[in-house]
Amino acid sequence: MSEKIAVRTTDAPAPAHTFSQGVRKGPFVQVSGQGPVDPATNAYVFPGDVAAQTIRTLQNVKAIVEASGASFDDVVMLRVYLTKREDFATMNEAYGEFVAANSTGDVLPCRTTVFTGLPREEMLVEIDAVAIVSG
Repeated sequence: MSEKIAVRTTDAPAPAHTFSQGVRKGPFVQVSGQGPVDPATNAYVFPGDVAAQTIRTLQNVKAIVEASGASFDDVVMLRVYLTKREDFATMNEAYGEFVAANSTGDVLPCRTTVFTGLPREEMLVEIDAVAIVSG
C-alpha cells in the first residue's frame, strides 16, 4: 500500500485554508482547486479578466503537478469552475492555448466545466486537476 504524500511548491500559492496544494498516492495526483493567485505575493491578480485569470490558474495547477513528479502530459482531468456563463468562450480560448502549448501528442486532458459561485469575489475561475505519474 502506498503512502499518501502532500505535494508542496513555492511556485504555486500556499493553501489559504486547511488543505494541501496537492496529494500524491502511488501514481495518482490530485491538485486542489487553484485560482488566479500570484504565488510570490499570494495576491489575487487580473481582476475582471477571465483569460488572464485562466492562464495564471493553469500555471498554478501545472506547478503543483510538476512538484508531484508528474508532467502536464500526465494530467488526465481538469475541472474548471466559472462564475459566469458568458465567460465560457473567453476562458475556453485561453484554456485551449495553454493546454496546447503545454501538451505533447494528440491526447489532451479530459475536462468538465461548471458554473458556480466561488470563495472570493475577485475569482472568475478555479481549476483542479488529476494526474497519473507515468513510468
